[in-house]
Amino acid sequence: MEFNCGFIKDNKWFRYRAAAIIIEDDCVLFAGNELDDYFYSIGGAVHMGETAEDAVIREVYEETGICYEIDHLAVIHENFFYKSNGSLAGLDCHEICLYYLMKPKGSKQLFSNSYTQGVKEEMYWIPIPDLRRHKAFPAFLKDYLSKEHCGIEHIISDERN
Repeated sequence: MEFNCGFIKDNKWFRYRAAAIIIEDDCVLFAGNELDDYFYSIGGAVHMGETAEDAVIREVYEETGICYEIDHLAVIHENFFYKSNGSLAGLDCHEICLYYLMKPKGSKQLFSNSYTQGVKEEMYWIPIPDLRRHKAFPAFLKDYLSKEHCGIEHIISDERN
């Protein structure tokens, strides 16, 4: 049994996560499901004893059915938010996520058969120019993907208000 790097204490929730930025033909890949009214990044919790690099490769394969390779670490994201519904309802959340830009495959074909918390996930290729019209998290990706970058960026988001 794998153990995620995270914990809940009183009304506080912390998670260490690794996520992918996958771009093909000027589209970025997001996941969604029938319970949530938003899209979210491909990725998940890092397991105890697992590197973030191994975690993102594992999570991408689990969610897409495709073996993507890492290009480079792009963003260190510190995310603070409060959940009012779902499994984290009432929790003050703090998440550290490492976002890796993945090497493109030259195809948008996926073999997804992913479930999160027992709910079927669907994969969505969203055109980068249209991303602002969608409710998608993390929100910083809407600006991030519209600009050129070099090096690793550190982004702090506080959505608790």
